[in-house]
Amino acid sequence: MAASAPPPTVHIPLTENGRLLRLKEMFASKFGCEPLFYARAPGRVNLIGEHIDYCGYAVLPMAIEQDILAAVQPVDSHVLHLSNTNPSYLDFSLGLNDIQINKTKPLWHSYFLCGLKGIQELFNLDQPKGMNCLVDGTIPPSSGLSSSSALVCCAGLATLTANAKSLSKLELAETCAKCEHYIGTEGGGMDQSISFLAEEGTAKLIEFGPLRATDVKLPHGAVFVIASSCVEMNKAATAHFNIRVVECRLATKILAKSKGLDWKSMMKLGDLQNRLAVTVEDMLGVVEKVLHPEPYTREEICKTLGISLEDLCATVLSQNTQDVSTFKLYQRAKHVYSEAARVLAFKNVCDEAPANAVQLLGDLMNQSHVSCRDMYECSCSELDQLVDICLEIWCYWISSDWSWMGRLHCFDGSCRQAECVPNQRRRYVLQN
Repeated sequence: MAASAPPPTVHIPLTENGRLLRLKEMFASKFGCEPLFYARAPGRVNLIGEHIDYCGYAVLPMAIEQDILAAVQPVDSHVLHLSNTNPSYLDFSLGLNDIQINKTKPLWHSYFLCGLKGIQELFNLDQPKGMNCLVDGTIPPSSGLSSSSALVCCAGLATLTANAKSLSKLELAETCAKCEHYIGTEGGGMDQSISFLAEEGTAKLIEFGPLRATDVKLPHGAVFVIASSCVEMNKAATAHFNIRVVECRLATKILAKSKGLDWKSMMKLGDLQNRLAVTVEDMLGVVEKVLHPEPYTREEICKTLGISLEDLCATVLSQNTQDVSTFKLYQRAKHVYSEAARVLAFKNVCDEAPANAVQLLGDLMNQSHVSCRDMYECSCSELDQLVDICLEIWCYWISSDWSWMGRLHCFDGSCRQAECVPNQRRRYVLQN
């Protein structure tokens, strides 16, 4: 389905879907009636392009089967009654004429309110439909698979449907990307875009300004293992995410001023590159010449830009970064520009499909992790250890005559070959 079309409505007999049937039964038990419809938004895994969407650069994610699913019954009262199949997430009710979203202590329902509020404001709904809503999620929370953004998207879609409004998938993605800012996270739109624009059997190159999506056909036989480090991170509950956004913004302004540009209007590293009309490789050279590796203090930034500390706090820093004293501009800008180049290289490999495509893609993903670990500092020791294990252990799959056929990354030896050739039996040999 084209991105200019609305999200599809699919009629599924409940008897053929155990999860929907269980959700329907729980909904009826909770609200005393049956849901009118169900809204679904999948999570995502980003293959490459980490933390560059909010800098204006293309990313390359794909959707996953795990999702957020909501059973919904519109009601005439202008009240939201929200429940979750997970008892650890408490029930919540709110009058829809006064939606307040707590940025300092975001709870699970806060993300639902973001999607609801975004649609309500987009259509200027003075008399929005109330909803009885029961949410069920299979995306592990705070795991880096975009459970929060999927909940925002699911809420936006549910609100749109309940109020008999229509948007294209592109418009919905852009709306939900903006309304997630209500919770204080200054994301760039990757999560919401792939949740709405994903299609089965393909990854997507997601570009911004304007938003557009291009199919990326992955090499035949390529298998991606999604493994958890078991470390949770709620990006809205801490300042870590927004600090990186602000550091990229500050790097943009200092680099722009060094080039004699109107730095006050510059917000994204990608916009700066476009304004200078140079390559990302050229921008890496600019970073080396202008920025120093040592952290910048607030005072140094103010002196370099010729502004007061009050101006810095009011016009550049986000609400939850007001007390940050130092910023790593060189490292963040270097990651963004090098990662942007890796995204394009990844797509080129997929398009050209050379014989060693899987190895080339693996090399680019390895480089991406090193940059995330060392330059962007958005990794952790547990994740680094998991990556090391994956790199040290290979799983070789061998045909019945023991001729070498291929290899897969594997971290525990329990691989299953995705593509089976008829009349050949596979054996697996775990090798260090």
